[in-house]
Amino acid sequence: MSGFAAGPLETIRLDAGLETALRSGHPWIYRDRLPWHRLTGGELVRVEAGRAAAFGLYDAAGAIGVRLFTWDAPPDRSFLPDTVGRAVASRDPLRDAGHSAYRLIHGEGDGLPAVVADRYGRFAVLQPHAESVRQLLTPVARLVLREARLKGVVVRTDDSLQVLAGDAPPPEETVVENGLRFVANLREGQKTGMFLDHREHRATVRDLAQGLRVLDLFCYAGGFSVNALAGGAREVWSVDAAAPALRDATRNVALNDLPSGRHRTIEADVFAVLEQLFEAGERFDLVILDPPSLARAKRQRARAESAYRHLNAGAARLTVAGGLLATASCTAQIAPSAFEKVVRAGLASAGRSGNIVVRGGQPPDHPVPSSFPEGRYLKFLTVRLDP
Repeated sequence: MSGFAAGPLETIRLDAGLETALRSGHPWIYRDRLPWHRLTGGELVRVEAGRAAAFGLYDAAGAIGVRLFTWDAPPDRSFLPDTVGRAVASRDPLRDAGHSAYRLIHGEGDGLPAVVADRYGRFAVLQPHAESVRQLLTPVARLVLREARLKGVVVRTDDSLQVLAGDAPPPEETVVENGLRFVANLREGQKTGMFLDHREHRATVRDLAQGLRVLDLFCYAGGFSVNALAGGAREVWSVDAAAPALRDATRNVALNDLPSGRHRTIEADVFAVLEQLFEAGERFDLVILDPPSLARAKRQRARAESAYRHLNAGAARLTVAGGLLATASCTAQIAPSAFEKVVRAGLASAGRSGNIVVRGGQPPDHPVPSSFPEGRYLKFLTVRLDP
């Protein structure tokens, strides 16, 4: 069950000046660092720099040329069972706390670069982030099925689910997070079905929402909205451009027996609705701003920062004096310090200021190795705006 293609290893010799970087444990070798070679994609290779060596899979496309799995010795037959077993066992506290949706394998954070596995109740969904790791999916799926004691494990493609181990899941699975129930759409939902990384931030909103009027922008299936209502919000407006997302948000409110009369959905582009709500005189005690990733490459960073400034300015204008702005970014190309800077700039352009009262990031099931700062993609700030 090694999952790695057998055969002789080709050695890639990097510049000797990269020896320290190779020893650091960083899991990526960028393509522009690779010498000329005859590799075609998917090969297990040995990478050398000076006296350091590591082993990984070569990818034929993208900025990352090699994803590293082991150092000093190639991965043996025990590598996948040991690595998957450790990852699944480390999530036991989440299972024991009553959660039935969480990340089982977080790629580089769990020693399996570009491989993600998310649990939804009795099933798990795998997602490869590189073509080279597709050869690992079936053995990883079988291990996840066994270690997590699930009913089925699938990989999600653009238009379907492929069963890799066990049984096929239903189109939807009801899961529990912090005592609340949600419908996870495993076939058509965003990511693998839900945005699992905001679990702790949704709990923060629940703790803050008592008696507040709440606006949830880019609400998707209403994770923050449901938590706000469960926390005693007097009114919640959920805004998203996708009608199916709003449908699921409404269903999730009903699934938790929350008062539907306090929940309103608006199908609209958030960038446009910010001005419309402001001109209509609408103001909110708590505004939640959780846009999708706004950049997929470094060259798009400036445009993403401009969009974040604009969004946070618009959200701040809709927040009452002394109110709360909960703002997030999942754009990996923008570092936490840079995100705080653009949030401050957005507030300033709206003529507002405030104090950060909550700083959040990735939960324990989305670990970030110390050698891999690029793995810290999620930023979450709660700002108390000045009167």
